[in-house]
Amino acid sequence: MTATVTTSRQAAHAATPGRGRMRLPFSAWHLLLAPLALIFAIPLVWLVLSSVMSNAEINRFPPPLWPSGIDLGGYRYVLGNALFPSWFANSLIVSAVAVVSNLLFGAFGGYAFARMRFFGSRFLLVLMLATMAIPFQLTMIPTFLVMKRLGLIDTLGALIVPSLVTPFAVFLLRQFFLSLPRELEEAAWIDGCSRLRVLLRVVLPLSRPALSTVAILTFLSTWNDLTWPLIAINHDTQYTLQLGLATFQGQHHTQWAAVMAGNVITVLPVLLAFVGAQKAFIRSITSSGLKG
Repeated sequence: MTATVTTSRQAAHAATPGRGRMRLPFSAWHLLLAPLALIFAIPLVWLVLSSVMSNAEINRFPPPLWPSGIDLGGYRYVLGNALFPSWFANSLIVSAVAVVSNLLFGAFGGYAFARMRFFGSRFLLVLMLATMAIPFQLTMIPTFLVMKRLGLIDTLGALIVPSLVTPFAVFLLRQFFLSLPRELEEAAWIDGCSRLRVLLRVVLPLSRPALSTVAILTFLSTWNDLTWPLIAINHDTQYTLQLGLATFQGQHHTQWAAVMAGNVITVLPVLLAFVGAQKAFIRSITSSGLKG
């Protein structure tokens, strides 16, 4: 009898799924994603390594994979340029104003399209979304003429005004607002809150993931923009960092260490912004598509 019970237990133990198998401390997908992440990180790693190389090492063929020593001459060359801090400040001002204005106007427009029904609201929404399909090359000249009429050419205003609000910000916030339960807003209305107060006190605090996503994407697009500043700005004191760095690279094409150091300084705020808002970005993308 005892032998029969022992044999039954052994058979049940062997038949249990997953028993006897080695479990990984992480998802099996990481075995595929980790090598891909390393491949995509190679250009960034090479950028950082080359920024601390000397010009002789960078110009060597084939170039070394690892610097023989830490040479900060490129950073000193870049930071010693009198215009570089001004370019950095210009990019920071334009990006900060664009982020704040997109959060403000995008929230108002997105809430209006999500919760308010007025004459032509559907048509206006479709018309706004259709503008996202128009390439910038078609609107570049009309935008330049409008900025010229306003007297903003060759000023930071020419970079700020076209970026005050984007259709993508309105659309993304609208999609997120649609995923929020109406009962929360109705309870606030019963308590005597106005529609504006409901938006500010109830909806926006619940929309932090979407707001973070709009902020990071707006910052990335504005910070990395080169085409429009190249058209609207003529004087070097009004250059953004991207435009100044492109000009700097053209003027100092032999100073590759300085060019790489300038690129590292340019990429660093973007990386910090994305890492800081990564979780909110993922939460917003997964939740904003729940409702159409």
